[in-house]
Amino acid sequence: MVSVLRAPDMATRCLSSFSISSLAVLPNSSARNLTCKPPIHLPITSNNSFSKQRKDRSARLTEMMVKASPDVDFLVKEDDKISEPNDYGVVSIHHVGLLCENLEKSLDFYQKVLGLQINEARPHDKLPYRGAWLWVGTEMIHLMELPNPDPLTGRPEHGGRDRHACIAIKDVSKLKARFDEAGISYTLSRSGRPAIFTRDPDANALEFTQVD
Repeated sequence: MVSVLRAPDMATRCLSSFSISSLAVLPNSSARNLTCKPPIHLPITSNNSFSKQRKDRSARLTEMMVKASPDVDFLVKEDDKISEPNDYGVVSIHHVGLLCENLEKSLDFYQKVLGLQINEARPHDKLPYRGAWLWVGTEMIHLMELPNPDPLTGRPEHGGRDRHACIAIKDVSKLKARFDEAGISYTLSRSGRPAIFTRDPDANALEFTQVD
């Protein structure tokens, strides 16, 4: 281990070489010329050696942390995994779950206004709450009649500024006409693209964007 002699230690060593009483009998010129005992010379390692010691100490510390917590090993290797493509096979979004207060009221909106159909193959009676699965192309919306912890008031007027699900459609103008006929409020995309935003009876924001 390399010891470093700090400035306060050197000052203490110098003062120990003479007494206060000796200062009283010496003239000013002599006092100015006082010298202290030479410091003890300690071996100084080279920069390369010191750098190697730091690397070894860092490696030992990492090893100790990994032994103490297996999660550290994941953190150390995380950067290596970021660049790797996923190997678990992403296919698509399977469904979006939305909370509702009254299932029948929600179904009136999703079935009668939006024209979505229920997926009868999905179990409705095996869950401890009421619900329904609605087809959205090849994916689904799962309506769940459960208490909603989110406030129904004070949400952004424009659904694009709130968390929302986006559904791809062929003709925004036809859906807009449906909303007008049903008296449902909506907002259009602020970017000028063909998209329309609305909310269901439970203030869940929905976007409908036009695709070719």
